[in-house]
Amino acid sequence: MARKRDIVIGVIIGLSFLVAIVFFGLIFLAAMFPGDDVTLAGFGEKVAVIDVYGTIYNSENVVRQLKKYGRAGNIDAVVLHINSPGGGVAPSQEIYNEILRVRDEEGKIVVVSMGSMAASGGYLIACAADKIVANPGTMTGSIGVIISFPTAGKLFEKIGIAYETVKSGELKDVGTMDRRMTENERKMLTSVIMDTYEQFVDIVCEGRGLEREEVYRLANGSIFTGRQAYTMNLVDTLGGFEDAIRIAADMAGISGEPGIIKERDPQPSIWDLMGSFMGKVENLAGSEVGGPSVMYLY
Repeated sequence: MARKRDIVIGVIIGLSFLVAIVFFGLIFLAAMFPGDDVTLAGFGEKVAVIDVYGTIYNSENVVRQLKKYGRAGNIDAVVLHINSPGGGVAPSQEIYNEILRVRDEEGKIVVVSMGSMAASGGYLIACAADKIVANPGTMTGSIGVIISFPTAGKLFEKIGIAYETVKSGELKDVGTMDRRMTENERKMLTSVIMDTYEQFVDIVCEGRGLEREEVYRLANGSIFTGRQAYTMNLVDTLGGFEDAIRIAADMAGISGEPGIIKERDPQPSIWDLMGSFMGKVENLAGSEVGGPSVMYLY
């Protein structure tokens, strides 16, 4: 009887010990993976990774992550992994300005790793970093601005659709689908394009330390491979994502293998997919039906 009691007590002690291990293990994991973050490698000082993927329609998610990692005391450097053809002028500029703030005010090292593409607005964002790393085959550059919208006046005439417009000024309905642009409208949009273009050139000159005339020679919308961009001083070095991590760690004074931390990629639900689809429809309607949008794109 005593033997059975000893076995029961031993089992209870063992289970209690196991529960304690699990409990403290969960506390440790919570400390390692705060919020929606996950540490991917290493246990030393940390490098945060932020993905900038796809067309840049808004800046909210990237700016939010930059703010979070900029304030984090356990983050020494940030690597932006860019795989984007660019996008809207305002969101691209907002991300660019937040990178500068994280560098200047928070004192973080910021390195850009270019994936398959980092063009136009994607390249503008990169110009804010301490260092740009591109793959030899990365498509980058495309320094320029574009406005495009469809016109369907002849189609509307054939199917009997007509627009009635009351406007306060000659240029108020520029970009309407039912007719071609007037000469004055083209001049107005050209002035908007060129002012926005000069802002892009300013950023490249400042970020890359290039003379304005040198940038003008490159800023005609041309795309370049990473290897070509390296010879033009548009990027700092050639390499992949792992190279960018090592460079960021070295610049931040991290010894040994750094911990790599980034936000989890949640599995999308059907509602997320529907929301993404509706967002794309909204962007399409806003830019092509609702009026012209100025874009750092392609």
